[in-house]
Amino acid sequence: MAYEELCKYIKKNIDVTDDELKIIVSYFKTIKNNKNDILLSQGQVSQYSYFVSKGCLRFFFINDEGKDITRYIAFENQFATALVSYITKQPSQEVIQVVEKSELLFISHGDFDHLMKIMPKWREFYSVYLEKAYVNNSNRLLSFTTLDALERYNQLLKVNPKIVKRLPNKIVASYINVSQETLSRIKSKKIIF
Repeated sequence: MAYEELCKYIKKNIDVTDDELKIIVSYFKTIKNNKNDILLSQGQVSQYSYFVSKGCLRFFFINDEGKDITRYIAFENQFATALVSYITKQPSQEVIQVVEKSELLFISHGDFDHLMKIMPKWREFYSVYLEKAYVNNSNRLLSFTTLDALERYNQLLKVNPKIVKRLPNKIVASYINVSQETLSRIKSKKIIF
């Protein structure tokens, strides 16, 4: 099942033959993780890209005041990695945490790079992935600089309601960069779209 979902995701993003897909998927391995497992600690170099088959991953960092800030949440059928660490080969500033019991497919960055060398279609996949990551990060930055807390919450409900429905308030607050108290006040009001 996990590999089927991975195949669908890849085919949705690039045009590949069945033989090419078979080669790509052969580089992925499966792993099951429990809630709160840490896949990458701050200071480690990112070595893997993950495809979430079941569950949820959270990417966060700790700011100078000791507050954790959630940068990204990956649910089912999403790819994710600590991209800055992967690209720069430098220690990661962020942590990858398993938020819900998860089933993941993963590929080492060495194998990922090897696939890009032997298969131009995989390089195309990487390009699509980078574009999506750039747009996502730009939109998040724009929301932090142009929207107030209520507007960010409403936008989250429109764009990714799973975050609010499935995750604890602490993570939701961290994701939209508000205190838990502010989030509680927002949620207690009637939200109008």
